Amino acid sequence: MIEIAGKPILRYNLALLARAGVAEAVVNLHYRPESIRGVLGTRSDGIDLTYAYEPELLGTAGAARNVAAFLRPGDFIVVYGDNLSTIDLAALASLHRERDADVTLAVFHRDDVGASGIVGVEPGGRVTRFLEKPREDEIFSHWVNAGYLVAKPHVLDDIPAEGPSDFGRDVLPGLLARGARIYGYRMNERLWWIDSPADYERTVAEFEASP
Repeated sequence: MIEIAGKPILRYNLALLARAGVAEAVVNLHYRPESIRGVLGTRSDGIDLTYAYEPELLGTAGAARNVAAFLRPGDFIVVYGDNLSTIDLAALASLHRERDADVTLAVFHRDDVGASGIVGVEPGGRVTRFLEKPREDEIFSHWVNAGYLVAKPHVLDDIPAEGPSDFGRDVLPGLLARGARIYGYRMNERLWWIDSPADYERTVAEFEASP
């Protein structure tokens, strides 16, 4: 809910979903849930909102498992709420359909990948490998998981029923090992990580400098 150019980061992501034609979303809650409910209410940026509260964090995939009934029966989009981007989610979903993929995730080229999940992507877009937070001698790609993905509903069945689980660390590598069709959408759009106060200050400065 911290603001960039006077608007909470979460609302930028809801606007991305609305532009892609999404009409409903579930917002995962943990820390200070009342601040999000109080500002967004039941509808924001053209999206009807449902909320899911986690007393204990379940990870990116565990959060999806927790709301599986909401996400079924069709394909669903996952958006990591602490990122800010100009990504075209309709284009991401279009690639997903064209490739008949089980999962299509946005990947972003990053010079410093030590704190990211790196993704091996073939020239045709097929994903071949994942590795979270690689050491210098483990780096095989500078494409990283951008925190936006589209998945078929059966992917929910691959998320462990108990405990925390992460898409990039746990679920996607497991799917890949079983031969799932996973594709990467190589982003040309902008992406800002906001993982620290320094990230936030840098992003605010970039927005203030924009025309």
